[in-house]
Amino acid sequence: MKILILGAGKMGSWLIESLCLDYEVAAFDNDLTRLKYFFNTLKLVSYEEIREFNPDMVINAVNLERTIPVFRELLPYLSENCILADITSVKNGLQKFYPASGRRFVSTHPMFGPTFANLKDLTGHSAIIIRESDEEGKAFFRSFFESFNLHIFEYSFVEHDETIAYSLSIPFASTMVFAACMKKQEAPGTTFRKHHEIAKGLLFSEDDFLLSEIMFSPFTLEQLEKISEQLDNLREIVRERDTVKMRQFLNQLRKNIH
Repeated sequence: MKILILGAGKMGSWLIESLCLDYEVAAFDNDLTRLKYFFNTLKLVSYEEIREFNPDMVINAVNLERTIPVFRELLPYLSENCILADITSVKNGLQKFYPASGRRFVSTHPMFGPTFANLKDLTGHSAIIIRESDEEGKAFFRSFFESFNLHIFEYSFVEHDETIAYSLSIPFASTMVFAACMKKQEAPGTTFRKHHEIAKGLLFSEDDFLLSEIMFSPFTLEQLEKISEQLDNLREIVRERDTVKMRQFLNQLRKNIH
């Protein structure tokens, strides 16, 4: 199989390095310096070269804002049988784009980011494959993800977005609020430092468009309202200095995360 990776950022680079020994892999990125150090990989610098390479699958790993525009630019240079693939965290617009393109597609979401995950050992992490995807494409990514001992889930586009609203919007919102309340801490404790590192990773390594799209998901507001409700509950317990209610609250939290 001939595979083209679009975008040689952190996730694109991981895909290139993970696939290049088992498949005929080509990489394309507008920033040519990103392509310098890949081995056993064909470096492409134009859409005409992509046409000549004639990939069987194109995995789009550019930033979320450019995913659909890049697909649209590239379609005239791809064969009718080429499978379109994405790894985006937010599927905004892709559910409509793929059927309109008339091409086979496979949409996935590796549930680990290069910001926090150890890409050399992904055991225990998860990945989602979108149920509406082409069967051949699903089989390819299932085999690929299994090679890293990932837990694999198959969701519809809608189920995926609901899951992401829960699994990403809650920690993202909590981290944003932490950063919003932060002040210079001369003697930070271990817990503070851990939260601080998470906040730095989120705000300096993740793309603003991605963060916005996750927070603007139609399913996110419900999660934010739950956070607000629990903050109100905690604030009332603190205001009353009610040790019994605090103990009950903490025990409930322990049950939630057990």
